[in-house]
Amino acid sequence: MTERPSNEEFLRQTDLMRRELLAHCYRMLGSVHDAEDLVQETYLRAWRAYDGFEGRSSLRTWLYRIATTACLTALDSRGRRPLPTGLGAPASEATGPLVEGNEVPWLEPVPTGMVGAGADDPAAIVTSRDSIRLALIAALQHLPPRQRAVLILRDVLKWRAAEVAEVLDTTTVAVNSALQRAHAQLDEVAPSLDDPIEPLTAEQRAQLDRYVAAFENYDVAGIVELFTKDAVWEMPPFTGWYQGAEEIGRLIATNCPAKKPGDLRLVPVEANGQPAFGMYLRHGDVYDAFGLPVLTFTGSRVSHVAMFFDLGLFDTFGLPRTLSGASTGN
Repeated sequence: MTERPSNEEFLRQTDLMRRELLAHCYRMLGSVHDAEDLVQETYLRAWRAYDGFEGRSSLRTWLYRIATTACLTALDSRGRRPLPTGLGAPASEATGPLVEGNEVPWLEPVPTGMVGAGADDPAAIVTSRDSIRLALIAALQHLPPRQRAVLILRDVLKWRAAEVAEVLDTTTVAVNSALQRAHAQLDEVAPSLDDPIEPLTAEQRAQLDRYVAAFENYDVAGIVELFTKDAVWEMPPFTGWYQGAEEIGRLIATNCPAKKPGDLRLVPVEANGQPAFGMYLRHGDVYDAFGLPVLTFTGSRVSHVAMFFDLGLFDTFGLPRTLSGASTGN
């Protein structure tokens, strides 16, 4: 049996994989907070078992096996994490009452930087923007846990079926069958795994500036102009979702607590490889954390907004809970 490594040696060999393991656990769980917990558990289990590792597989494969097993165990006692569009109900009326679903474990966005990788990183494929985009993470929630694991390991990490079978303690036949079933189910609800998130164009960046200006000026007509005709707006923990640029405008005019220019302030961040903002609502001389919208573009217009009202996400994204009324928001 090999001698137990020192803390320094163990961390040196494993710490470079922390971000990609966090991305993996996030894809499995749909929660950045749960993913962080499971990565910590993975490292603890790996440290305890390292003297029995003996290099029978690569260190990366071994860590992924521990992480995947931990995620599957956690999912045994946890429900899936949907967005409101994933609940199966039709689109809501913008002027209707807002209904909170606080009992639902909602999907969470993740800061891109927590799971991102540079172009020179050999693990970039498993931490790329495409593989953490919000629509894909939401779609993965429709899959049973083991199918989810197979699809992530095969289609995102590009592992061979035999490697996945080793991680999941099953056969290559079972892996290929699970992957086929996962593809069939995702075809009904999801964008393709091959749908890329392209870098923002100059026109899209200009559109983001207009988005900020329209909200900060409370220009509802200007907001409507930014969306595609069939755009979708959803905002967990509220269970409703809304479709159509005009309907989104009515929703904002009816239910947004901001009523005049200067009531809102937006601070740019990036979530799931997509543009996002910390949105603040004015109360007297300060702006308080209000929500975190994540935007999806189709062409030059916004086609989807997921507006998250979990204020704990401001801490996750390194945003203050309060801004001074005199702050520039940057």
